[in-house]
Amino acid sequence: MAMKYEAVADSLRKKIRTGAYRPGDQLPSIEHLCELYSVSKITVKKALDELESSGLISRRRGSGSFVKNIKPLLGGRIGHFETSGQMAGFMNEHKSLGQTVQSVVKEFGVVTPPPEIASMLSIDEDQFCYHIIRIRIADDEPRTVEYTYMPINIIPGLRVKTLEDSIYNYIENDLGLKVASGHRIVRAVLPTKDETEWLNISRDSPMLEVEQVGYLDDGTAFEYSISRHPNGYEFRTISIN
Repeated sequence: MAMKYEAVADSLRKKIRTGAYRPGDQLPSIEHLCELYSVSKITVKKALDELESSGLISRRRGSGSFVKNIKPLLGGRIGHFETSGQMAGFMNEHKSLGQTVQSVVKEFGVVTPPPEIASMLSIDEDQFCYHIIRIRIADDEPRTVEYTYMPINIIPGLRVKTLEDSIYNYIENDLGLKVASGHRIVRAVLPTKDETEWLNISRDSPMLEVEQVGYLDDGTAFEYSISRHPNGYEFRTISIN
């Protein structure tokens, strides 16, 4: 039998998905939800915690809870779609395992993003973004190729030395922002010619591709990325930076 908070969370989740609560809408206050579902404040808070951890809402201190603007990824529904609040990052994940981590920057520049990526980041098409391509290496083994777009006005001041370390650490420790959640699609793909050289794999070697939009705790989309992992690499976390 479902717990009361799970029933409340399921009801709110259904309303979000059916459009009763649209992107950017503020959810009713905790007090109003208590009356609506005839439950306690603790139950409502646990239900909102679940929706926040799954990336459907953002909660702003003193303002309330708001529905995130979650847009379909470029890959559509081909593959496995997930929403998660686990954003540990490649660097922190592998260092926690006692591994030595390196990042090789293949490309770093400022561009205007393709229209479809600008749409997913909820920015204008003429707004500048960083475009980053990196190889992530753990214990001298190439593990991942990352292709990333980040709006400059949201994540200012990126430098090559930051890319060689951890972007997520820079965002949280230097900029004082909070990386909160991500929405992704996971699918199987074959490598490009460049990827075979960067990762030391053959052209027919299957890869795991993760397409992701990352969000800050206020619901702002700060990252669009595609990461590609060679077959046999155990992909653990949603985030890659």
